[in-house]
Amino acid sequence: MARIVVIGAGVGGLATAARLAVTGHEVTVLERADTVGGKLGRYLHDTPEGAWRFDTGPSLLTLPQVFHDLFEATGAKLDEYLDLVPLDPIVRHVFPGGGPTLDSCADPAEFTARIGAALGDRAAADWQRLWRRAGRVWAASHRDVLRRTVDSPRDLAALAWRLGDLAAIGPGRSLRGLGRRHLSDPRLRLLLDRYATYTGADPRRAPAALVAVPYAELTYGGWYLRGGLGTLADALLSRCLDLGVVVRTGATVTRIDAAGGRVHGVRVAGTAAPVPADVVVANVDALTVYRDLLPTPRRLAALTDRSLAGFVLLLGVRGDSGLAHHTVFFPRDHDAEFDAVFGDPGRGVRARPAPDPTVFVTVADDPAVRPEGHEAWFVLVNAARHGTAAGAVDWRRPGLAEAYADRILDVLAERGVDVRDRLVFREIRTPADLDAATGAPGGAIYGTAGGLLRPANRGPAAGLWLVGGSSHPGGGLPMVTLSAEIVADAVGPAW
Repeated sequence: MARIVVIGAGVGGLATAARLAVTGHEVTVLERADTVGGKLGRYLHDTPEGAWRFDTGPSLLTLPQVFHDLFEATGAKLDEYLDLVPLDPIVRHVFPGGGPTLDSCADPAEFTARIGAALGDRAAADWQRLWRRAGRVWAASHRDVLRRTVDSPRDLAALAWRLGDLAAIGPGRSLRGLGRRHLSDPRLRLLLDRYATYTGADPRRAPAALVAVPYAELTYGGWYLRGGLGTLADALLSRCLDLGVVVRTGATVTRIDAAGGRVHGVRVAGTAAPVPADVVVANVDALTVYRDLLPTPRRLAALTDRSLAGFVLLLGVRGDSGLAHHTVFFPRDHDAEFDAVFGDPGRGVRARPAPDPTVFVTVADDPAVRPEGHEAWFVLVNAARHGTAAGAVDWRRPGLAEAYADRILDVLAERGVDVRDRLVFREIRTPADLDAATGAPGGAIYGTAGGLLRPANRGPAAGLWLVGGSSHPGGGLPMVTLSAEIVADAVGPAW
């Protein structure tokens, strides 16, 4: 039996703790915040109209089998803890210039038919060809990448890729390039581009292999958890406590003791004695681990582009807007949005708030999250991370957040959804707020932007492991949960 300390009670940390505890290890979770969940945050707000509940992080659950597997591996059934609601449409896509909308769903044949009805037969045929390629990429990724450790480019090169897999994955090709090659309708290209941002990346630079992301979503479905996705954190905490895991909130880890090349424990702010450990699992951003928590700062060799961030509005809205659970409102100039979000120091272009961004709106038809006769809106736009460098924006600048919130509401009105005269309240969450709340550097949602090679799960000292969205296999609730499985399997059972 090993003494294991998990730093961070996000989904990755709690899932790893539960998997390790059920195999006989002594597990302690240390979380700097007062609540668990990490980026799976929640906001509660009371008004005379009633109580409002918002998810402030992920708003969609995909690959539900990953979560079924997690609960079964820890001796429980997912349905005993969570109420999964399938979504149709998964996302409603509203394109610039008016015209038909496009509702995605988890039935590939039905979705192709919807494309044909909205965008024409040629667009539907294009999508079918891309879909077949996406299926090959997903199969190869799931088989060879998503459930095993990948410590270096050499590990990827050593995988037994089939020639057909390599042709489908298209090494060196971007997701944008893949869309231009396969999709003649610019609206479908917009739809495909969106999935790069789901991994924090610019589609013009993101690898074509990310075509596996829409394949997974549109094959296995999109789901809502009744009561909000934050209930997943509650369920994982319950599993951990039932399995004997010690969970300490308000405990900030300041250093990992790793003398002699292996871990011995961690230091916690405000306490003199270290917490001993044979194994340390860090569910914090990989950059923070390497730069701030090791005795000697180390360079993170696999660090690629930093993820984009998000600017969020939480809106209490009177009445019924008739929106789908998820709606995406696309801008007229997608490239101008990405230029603003990512900047281009090489051309002297600084990052800035995008004046005409893609707007993502989530409105859950769930009485548990809003008063009767009202809606709880989660509004997200892609944003540059917080900071002072050319590729960042100082979101603490006085007046900026309020002015940009006004701009987002104006954009929604321009796109046919004006709620400015129906607001009960609004709350703003900037990348700087996410940085402060979760320790995500700059408020980067996914740590490192999408790609096959991310910071490894195996840390630079013996007994140190990394889980979460900034490490392999990537961001998003399913990938974070798979990272927990990878690490728990690598640590092994106590017996």
